[in-house]
Amino acid sequence: MSAREPRYEVPIGVEIATQWAWRSIIIAAAGLGIFWLLRFFSEVTVPLAIGLLGTALTIGAVDWLDRRGVPRVLATFMVVIGMLLAFAGLIVLVGTQLAGQFDDLRAQVIQGITQVQDWAHDGPLKLSDNQLNTYVDKVQDAIATFGQDGAVDKIAAVGTSLTHFLAGFFIALFASFFFLYEGDRIWAFAVLLFPKAARARVHSSGGAAWTSLTAFVRATVLVALTDAIFIALGAWLLGVPLALAIGALVFVGAFVPILGALLSGMVAVLVALVAQGPITALLMLLVVVLVQQLESHVLQPFLMGRFVAVHPLAIIIAIAGGVTISGVVGALVAVPTVACLNSVVRHLAAEAGTPFDDDGLPEDPSPGDPPGEGVEAGDVVAADAASDGADAPDEAEKQ
Repeated sequence: MSAREPRYEVPIGVEIATQWAWRSIIIAAAGLGIFWLLRFFSEVTVPLAIGLLGTALTIGAVDWLDRRGVPRVLATFMVVIGMLLAFAGLIVLVGTQLAGQFDDLRAQVIQGITQVQDWAHDGPLKLSDNQLNTYVDKVQDAIATFGQDGAVDKIAAVGTSLTHFLAGFFIALFASFFFLYEGDRIWAFAVLLFPKAARARVHSSGGAAWTSLTAFVRATVLVALTDAIFIALGAWLLGVPLALAIGALVFVGAFVPILGALLSGMVAVLVALVAQGPITALLMLLVVVLVQQLESHVLQPFLMGRFVAVHPLAIIIAIAGGVTISGVVGALVAVPTVACLNSVVRHLAAEAGTPFDDDGLPEDPSPGDPPGEGVEAGDVVAADAASDGADAPDEAEKQ
C-alpha cells in the first residue's frame, strides 16, 4: 500500500470568498458599463426618461378620453398640446411677474447691500471705509473679468447648451406622444427581445415598475403643487416680491427630493431677507419649515404610502448619480428610476416566495438568532468531516 501524498487544498472560506469576489467584480463591471453608456448617450436617454415621466403623468387622461370614444391618436394629441400650453402658460406668468417687479427687486437688493455695508462698518467687524471699498472693488473686478475673459467661448457654450436643450425637448415630446399612443405595442416588442423563458417575469416586472412609476409621479405632482401653493401664499401674505416665481421654483424643486426642497426654501428666505428684512425672512423660514413638515408627515405617507417608499440614503445616492450623468435633469429622473427598481426587486422576491414585513423588509423565515448564533461548533466539525470523507479515496482503491 503506497503512502498517500499530501494534498494542499484551499480552505473552504477562501474558496467561498473567491467565488463571491469574482461574481462581485462582474456585477460591478456591468454596473459601470451601464453607467458609462447612460452618461455617453445622456442626450438621448435623459429625454426618453423625461418623456416616460410625462407619459406616466398623463396616461390616465388619454385612457379616459379613449374610453369616451375619442380616437386614441386624437386623445394623445390633445393631451400633449395641453401639456405644452400649461408649460408655456407657467413660463409666461413667471416671466411677467419677473419683468414687472425686477426694478423694485433690484432697488431692494441695492438697499440690502448698503445695509450689509453699514453693518460691516458699524457692527462687530468694524471695517474701515477703505477696507470695504477694497472688497467691493475686488468683487466688481471679478465680475468684469468674468464678463470679458472668454466672452466668445461663453456665448458659444450657451448656444450649444440651448441647441442640446431644444433637441432634448423635442425628443421628450415625441417620445411622450408615441408612449401615450402605442406604449403597449412598444413594450410588447421590448419583451420579445428577452429569452422566451424570461418573458413572463419581464412582463410582470415591467407592470410592477409602471404601476410604481405612475403612482410616484402623480403623488409627486400633488405634493409639489401643494408645497408651491402654500409657500407662494405665505410669501404673498408676508409681502415678499416674486411670490409666483417662488411658487414655480418650489414646484420644480419638489421633483428632486430633499435637495430640491432645501434649495427652493433657501431662495424664498433669501428673497424675503433682501426685500423685507430679517424678521420677514424668519417668518418665511417658518412657513417653509411648516410646509415641509406637512409634506413629510402627512402628504407623502398618505399619497405615496409604502408602495413607492424609497430609503433616504438611496435617494441621496440616486440624486448624486443622476447629477453625475446629466446634471439637474438627471437628478429629476434618478429617484423615479430607483423607485421602479425597488418595486421590481420586491415583485421578483414576492414571486420567489420571500415575505415582507410592514416596513417593506424581507422577513427571516426562521427569526430569533442573529446570523451565526444558531450554528454549533459541532455542526461545523461534522460538516468538515463530511467534506473530507467525500474527498478521500475509497479504501478498496488504495489496496
